[in-house]
Amino acid sequence: MAKTMQPQELIDSAVVDPTGNKLGKVGNVYLADATRQPEWITVKTGLFGTKESFVPLSGAHADRDGVHVRVDKDAVTDAPRIEADGHLSAEESEQLYKHYGLPMPRTSPDGRMDDRAQAPRPGGTGRDKAAMNAGAGMKDRDTEPTMTRSEERLNVGTEQVETGHVRLRKYVVTEEQQVTVPVSHEEVRIEREPITKPGGERAEIAEDEQEVVLHAEKPVVNKETVAVERARLKTETVTEDQTISGKVRKEQFEVTDDEGKHRKS
Repeated sequence: MAKTMQPQELIDSAVVDPTGNKLGKVGNVYLADATRQPEWITVKTGLFGTKESFVPLSGAHADRDGVHVRVDKDAVTDAPRIEADGHLSAEESEQLYKHYGLPMPRTSPDGRMDDRAQAPRPGGTGRDKAAMNAGAGMKDRDTEPTMTRSEERLNVGTEQVETGHVRLRKYVVTEEQQVTVPVSHEEVRIEREPITKPGGERAEIAEDEQEVVLHAEKPVVNKETVAVERARLKTETVTEDQTISGKVRKEQFEVTDDEGKHRKS
């Protein structure tokens, strides 16, 4: 959501071109004399923000992610290099207007620039003092000696690795089996029958014999191979927690005064 641009709030805001490229951060804000509204900003560019380029605020708007301007990154990169020291000469202003294709400010009959678009001068009317003070404060903080503290952190992730091989094979074993089978056999038994009417058969005393064939069942073993079971190898994923530890280094701040006293933070 767009919001009204205030000079103090613009300092150090991100500057974004129409395609979404971040150009840098706002270094200083220049106001129009007539409207007292922001008209130019300087954008810190370069590897460490050591360069400042003038960018027009015509058609720009401030949003939560920074200041959105209507000029692209190439135009800002190719802009004339002018020192953002609080003073813009008429020639420098003319270079900026022409570079960005902006209409030149009106001039007075003596050929000088109209006050409403006059180049800012130190202690003059071109630059708002409040914005100048805010920008100066930010510059003072930028020039203060600083020290960055760093530390190592453990970044733990996972990767798929091969842990081994599993083979499925079958082999033959011999085991003893006992099966109970019912078998039958024939036995001899003498059956006696009394003769109630003697004389019906001729009786004779003599030796005699008869032969009877006996039968019996015997177990017969016959083997056959049948399929009894099917096996296959499958894998499943099991998740478990593992505690990973490691040593990391980090820096600490320590302040030492002239008396040799140490203070850590």
